[in-house]
Amino acid sequence: MDSAEWDQRYAGSELVWSAEPNRFVVAEVQDLPPGRALDLGAGEGRNAVWLASQGWQVTAVDFSAVGLDKARRLARARGVQVDWVLADVLGYQPGASAFQLVLVAYLQLAAPSLDHVLRHAVTALAHGGTLLVVGHDVTNLDDGAGGPQDPAVLHTPESITRPLRRLTVQRAERVRRPVGDSGREAIDTLVRAVRP
Repeated sequence: MDSAEWDQRYAGSELVWSAEPNRFVVAEVQDLPPGRALDLGAGEGRNAVWLASQGWQVTAVDFSAVGLDKARRLARARGVQVDWVLADVLGYQPGASAFQLVLVAYLQLAAPSLDHVLRHAVTALAHGGTLLVVGHDVTNLDDGAGGPQDPAVLHTPESITRPLRRLTVQRAERVRRPVGDSGREAIDTLVRAVRP
């Protein structure tokens, strides 16, 4: 989907996603000391706003102006500051070694494009910084619920760790996430890696 399609998707008055942060983002980040964080593909800002509420200085990037407008409103409602950047993550150049945390949550791109984004994410990490990637796993098509139905944009732990050559991978696995109150579960890829 391009930015116009995402603008249209976000155009309703309600949030498309929850205002609450992703459960895996909270679990993997809550014990890290706050510093500078970069949220690539921030959408409506739920993870960026939560990070800011935890003391992080957050830069959040997305190519949907409508999504970022909703994110700004959410940040104001929660009383936090975030640096919102309207840009396509494929062309965005973060500062080198500038962030203690880089988050890539549910950025469902085909492998060449995602690899490109992940290489920039690695470059943006400061020494000792953490990269956290969470996204819909390819096994979700047959064994999970919801998510994109195009296997070309779905993750595996191996597809995410492959471009992370300069990092130490701490966790790379499939995780399950409840989908609403349906009793069904989605299957996600979760990768956490640190720049030595």
